[in-house]
Amino acid sequence: MSTPLNRSTPLNKSTLLRKPAGSHGRVQHVTPENAGWTYVGFDVHKLAAGETVSGETGGREVCLVLVAGRATVEAGGQDFGTIGERMSPFAGKPWSVYVPAGRAWRVTAATDLELAVCSAPGGGAFEPRLIAPGDVKAETRGKGTNIRHVANILPEGEPAHSLLVVEVVTPPGHWSSYPPHKHDRDALPEESLLEETYYHRLDPAQGYALQRVYTDDRSLDETMAVEDGDVTLVPRGYHPVGAPHGYTLYYLNVMAGPRRTWKFHNDPAHAWILEQA
Repeated sequence: MSTPLNRSTPLNKSTLLRKPAGSHGRVQHVTPENAGWTYVGFDVHKLAAGETVSGETGGREVCLVLVAGRATVEAGGQDFGTIGERMSPFAGKPWSVYVPAGRAWRVTAATDLELAVCSAPGGGAFEPRLIAPGDVKAETRGKGTNIRHVANILPEGEPAHSLLVVEVVTPPGHWSSYPPHKHDRDALPEESLLEETYYHRLDPAQGYALQRVYTDDRSLDETMAVEDGDVTLVPRGYHPVGAPHGYTLYYLNVMAGPRRTWKFHNDPAHAWILEQA
């Protein structure tokens, strides 16, 4: 006799999809150890006004991104005061603070706060610094339903050891990280090896988006329905993401690898899209 199907249990549990652990405190926690890789770490903290979170960078560098809300930030003995303007990641560019290796940091929420802590191996003679919205270069990429809006928080042209951080807002019905591209070979100048996380938010929040992560030989091939607050891991392979009609998709990318440069390779099967008029 066959065993009845338990419909409350997912049939296929993705190894790349991380659901939030509740709605308060540290709700996402990605480390090189629990991700099974080498470089990228990523946490999300949700705090009420007056609550504090702190840390020591040790041998890593950190970028503190205020996804939503206002907070007082101290790092490396510097007091950056109360920063933050937007109450939603869909409402303009962020405030952030870069914290180099070997320093302590402390964040106290002035309002309800959604804080992302992006990290990677650190080194070099860098100092803590404020990254205000005016310091963040914005650009629009793509055309047609491939248009998306990018905010470069910590691009390769700005001082850091290995960390790259960027925000992207994808309009309803559009695709992003598209045509599908990858960056999983240390083969400069053609391609760089970068691990990557995506932190997804949706507006309205009950929506979902689709993200596929796949390799040429399909030894890795997962398609995930990502919901508000989910994190997806991209250890290797192509990783396009699409927003359904009616829902705007935000994601915060963290990338790091042995060399701090973003050189990607498009899936040859879909590169023709770039040649369209």
